[in-house]
Amino acid sequence: MSRMVNSGHSSHIRHSVGRRGLLAGGLAAGLGLALPATAHARPLDPDVRPPAPSLGGAGVRAKGDPDFHPVKFRLPEPTGRKSLGTTSIHLIDDKRPDPTMPSGKRELMISLWYPSTLMDDAPLAMYMPKRTAKEVDDNWTGEYGLALPTGTFDFANTVTNSRENAPMQKLKHPVLLFSPGYQYSRFVNTALAEDLASRGYVVVAMDHTHETPTEFPGGRFLPGVPATQLPDPLFTRQYVETRVADTRFVLDQLTQLAAGRNPGAEGNDLPSGLSFGLDLRRVGMFGVGLGGYATADALRADKRISTGLNLDGTLQDDRRNGPPAEVALKGVDRPLLLFGSDETQFTDPKKDSFDLSWATFWKVQKGGKLNLNLLGAKQKAFTDYQFVFDQVFRDIYGDDPIITSVMTALVGKVDPAKSVRAQREYIAAYFDTTLRRRPNPLLSQDSPEFPEVHIRW
Repeated sequence: MSRMVNSGHSSHIRHSVGRRGLLAGGLAAGLGLALPATAHARPLDPDVRPPAPSLGGAGVRAKGDPDFHPVKFRLPEPTGRKSLGTTSIHLIDDKRPDPTMPSGKRELMISLWYPSTLMDDAPLAMYMPKRTAKEVDDNWTGEYGLALPTGTFDFANTVTNSRENAPMQKLKHPVLLFSPGYQYSRFVNTALAEDLASRGYVVVAMDHTHETPTEFPGGRFLPGVPATQLPDPLFTRQYVETRVADTRFVLDQLTQLAAGRNPGAEGNDLPSGLSFGLDLRRVGMFGVGLGGYATADALRADKRISTGLNLDGTLQDDRRNGPPAEVALKGVDRPLLLFGSDETQFTDPKKDSFDLSWATFWKVQKGGKLNLNLLGAKQKAFTDYQFVFDQVFRDIYGDDPIITSVMTALVGKVDPAKSVRAQREYIAAYFDTTLRRRPNPLLSQDSPEFPEVHIRW
C-alpha cells in the first residue's frame, strides 16, 4: 500500500491543496468514503457501521497553512489520589502451540497500571513503545489514512502519568482485566487505565498477538491484523475464542505472581510489592468493541471474573445478520454492564443502530444488568482517540470550524472532555459497586451533572 510520506512536511502539499480540502479529503479517505477501492483502509471494529458524515460547505476559509508537525499528546490527569506505576510483562503459554513464535508457544504482552508509592526519581512511562507507535501512526496517516504526514501521531514521545516500574503501594487492590478493540493496541485506553489505577485498582491490559499490534522485549514486533482487513464473522468467532483463552491464561499467570513467582519470560525483576498487591478475590473485566464481546464471553467461561463491563461491543459474530452468541442467549450469573454509544441500542428495532444481541441478552440476563448510553458518541469515544484526534487536528489546523465535522464523523458529537469525565465516573462507580460493595447513587438514575449519559435498568 502506498503512503503519502511527508516527514519534511512538504510545502508543495501545503499550497497545492487547501487546508480545508486536506482535512475533509483525508477524513473521507480515512473513513472509506472517497472511493470503493479504499473502503476498507482503516482500523475498524466488527460492530461499527461505516459512518456518513457531513463535511459542511466550502464557505469557511482557514487562516494560513496547516502546521504539520509531530504531535505529542496531553493525557488527562487521573482524578484519584493514588500515585501511579506501570510495568509490562512478556508471557509464554506452554499449553498453546504457536509455530510462528520463537518459543513455539503462544506469547503475549500485558501492561499493568497500579497504585504506587511516591517515587519521583522513576522515569515517567512513554505512551507506546517505538515500533508499536510507528504502526499505529501508519494506520492513521498517509494516503489511505487521514491525509496527515507520516509521523504526525507521536505516541512514542508522549508522556503518561505513570512511572516505570515504581513500587506498588503495600495494600491489596482489586484487579481489572482489559481487552482492547479490534486491531487496537492495549495502550489506546491508557487514560482510563490510569484513572482507575489512581482510584485503587490494578488494571491489566492485554495485547492479543497476531490480531493487535504487539511488541516484545528486544524490539521483536508483530503488526497484527492489517488495517485493510474488515471483520469477518468466522474470524470474529476465532478472535473472541482466542481472547477468552488469553484472558484465562493471564489470570493463571497473575495467580502465580500473587503467589510470589515471576511469570515473566525473561525473568526480569518486577516492581516491588506487585505480588502482594493483587487481590484476585476481586477481579473484574472490561473491553471496547470486540474486547467488550470477549469480556462477556470470558465472564461466562471463568468464575474467577466477578463482574464485567462491555463498552459498545456487539454480542454476535455478525453484527448485521446474527445470530446472537451463546452469552447473549443465556446470559451470565454475574453482573454485566452494557455501555453503548449512539451506534448501539436495543430498544428500537427500526433504527440502524439496533443490536439484536443486546436486546436478547437484556431479556435473559439474571446476574445483574445495567445499560448506559453515551449520547452523541461513536465507538472510538470509548478510547483515547477521542482526545487524541481533537488535539492533533487543533494543533495542526488551528480553529478551523470543519474540525467539528471531522470529530463528529470520527468519535461523535459528544464533547471529548465531558466524555472522558463521564466515563471515568460511571465506570469507577460500577466497579466500586460490584467489586468493592460501595453502592454509588450515580448508577440509580440520570444525573444532571452528566447529561451526556442516559441510564437504564
